[in-house]
Amino acid sequence: MAKYAVIKQNYEFRRAYHRGKSFVSPYLVAYCFKKRYGGIKMGITSGKKIGNAVARNRSRRIIREAYRSIYPELSGNWDIVFVARTAVLYKKSTYIAAVMRKQLREAGVLN
Repeated sequence: MAKYAVIKQNYEFRRAYHRGKSFVSPYLVAYCFKKRYGGIKMGITSGKKIGNAVARNRSRRIIREAYRSIYPELSGNWDIVFVARTAVLYKKSTYIAAVMRKQLREAGVLN
């Protein structure tokens, strides 16, 4: 399994928020920004509205596992930022992967 690249810099998150296209579901919001080069990078955010630190970390783990399962199907040069919503806490990563797959197909990231 190949390790995927992660967005860590604030300017990369902001660029995806402001210049990327958003795809909304009740479980997460995906911001997809097409780049010229650099491959696919992914970032996850979860705000305090989700709950305490345990709940926020759980939501990030669920999203990370869902992304890991669909990562081999992705192609191109994209920055993708997933914003967790409170409903993600009550779903399994396989269900979130299906939601994520639908969003990324709409964005054109998925083959």
